[in-house]
Amino acid sequence: MPLPLQRSFDDLGTHLSEVPFCVLDIETTGGRASDLGITEIGAVRYVGGELQGSFQTLVDPGLPIPPTITILTGITHAMVIGAPTVAEMLPALLEFIGDAVVVGHNVRYDLSFINAALEHHGYPRLRSRSVDTAALARRLLKGEVRNNKLGTLAAHFGSPVTPNHRALADAEATAHVLWCLFERAGTLGVTHLDDLLALPRARGAATYGKIRMTESLPRRPGVYLFIDRRGDIIYVGKAKNLRSRVRSYFYGDTRKSIGQMLRELHRIDHRVCTTELEAEITELRLIRAHAPRHNRRSKPTRSSHWVRLTNETFPRLALARTVHDGALAHIGPFRGRNPARAVLEALWDATRIRRCTHPPGSRQGPCSFSQIGAALCPCDGSLDPERYRSVVDSIVDGINGRPDVLLEPLVTRMTDLASSERFEEAGWVRDRHRALSRALERRRAWQLFQEAGSIVAVGSDGGCAVERGRLVAAWPEGPAPPLLPPPARPGSDEVATTVGDEEEAWLIWKWLARPETEVLSSGVSIDIASKAIPRVVRIAV
Repeated sequence: MPLPLQRSFDDLGTHLSEVPFCVLDIETTGGRASDLGITEIGAVRYVGGELQGSFQTLVDPGLPIPPTITILTGITHAMVIGAPTVAEMLPALLEFIGDAVVVGHNVRYDLSFINAALEHHGYPRLRSRSVDTAALARRLLKGEVRNNKLGTLAAHFGSPVTPNHRALADAEATAHVLWCLFERAGTLGVTHLDDLLALPRARGAATYGKIRMTESLPRRPGVYLFIDRRGDIIYVGKAKNLRSRVRSYFYGDTRKSIGQMLRELHRIDHRVCTTELEAEITELRLIRAHAPRHNRRSKPTRSSHWVRLTNETFPRLALARTVHDGALAHIGPFRGRNPARAVLEALWDATRIRRCTHPPGSRQGPCSFSQIGAALCPCDGSLDPERYRSVVDSIVDGINGRPDVLLEPLVTRMTDLASSERFEEAGWVRDRHRALSRALERRRAWQLFQEAGSIVAVGSDGGCAVERGRLVAAWPEGPAPPLLPPPARPGSDEVATTVGDEEEAWLIWKWLARPETEVLSSGVSIDIASKAIPRVVRIAV
């Protein structure tokens, strides 16, 4: 017997009038779910508010029914003699539920018994989504009823069926309560399944009324902009489903930053995008353009940082704020000085390049780095330039195409430190290894984009045209439309000139690397054409 499948992302955007609901109730012997003490099951199935069928059966639990349960439900042991067992009842129940959303009053209790029975008899757990009318009532009827018991709610809404602790009657009363709660929820803009499933988590804060601003948002990929009373953009975000994502801010997010942002919120704007990739890049560009005060993690940097390999008789590594054409190599850009410093220290650990800044021959004796063998430094004038050149060549070689030359010494160093139980130092080397490998990976991606020039690719959600690592066009599923030649973009071929350019190129690179993405054309034959990213080994201590 196939089990109901969990509803997909697209199903969650289904209007409530199109969603099948199976309202069920069970009666039990009152014990634990693992006892499988089900005595009766009742269920009714609806689509669009219309009854599609009903299901009712007594069940032989194989256990004695306590007198207190008999008094409560009216079900005696004699009544269940000859009734189907739990194992015999399950296939028919699963077929009746089908692909419906399961509804119940305190539905977790009912589902705990059903899932225990399924597992006991070799079935997987029920994967249908569920709605709890008790939780909905707590959210929608606060202060309106004395309690949220099924009998109280049925009487409050004038249910034609009075719940009496018999499964089918209780299921029918629960269904009536559900429709009445839907009417209340509709005033809050709850019209689709995703809205309904999230509603019980909604906070009762004063800002909740602003959720009405989301009613016009589409269920499509795109970017949303939160705007305050002065017209300033205070937050920019991306979403696969604009409506669901924006409404989620009103559903139980207790972070102080979110509460403050919602208090400042006056208007919501949005931009629909054809693909998720376009939404990610549009978000990145809007944050760079407007610097919203609540986008703390992605806010534009005041300045970019690079690691530079200087071009002099004895080249050295330095932190830089600009790209210098005369340098031997650059790595970056980085958002801040600390990430750049981590890469610099990784290169120091991996090679014996000079660390001191003293001019060659300016000291009577070698500096401390040279004395302990950590670096070859020319400060005492005794270092042979040819010997030093081999160190520089290894760094240039590792940066430009052979990352293993720089990464393997770090792995060896980390392993030696861990073997000596110097775990803290090994952890430092591990972190530097990660920083360097990530930086080299991004640098390789940027260079390949420069070599390729124009790229056209399609994925499962649409296609895109890329020019030197920058998105110039996107379209939904289907053949690529005719594209005009994009304008030339000035900048360095070696590394990106801004963090924003580098981050955009990296987003595109990750999208191209997905198995379902196919590169249709590119300026040159490079690794992108086979979707092979030059991955480096990640290690852990």
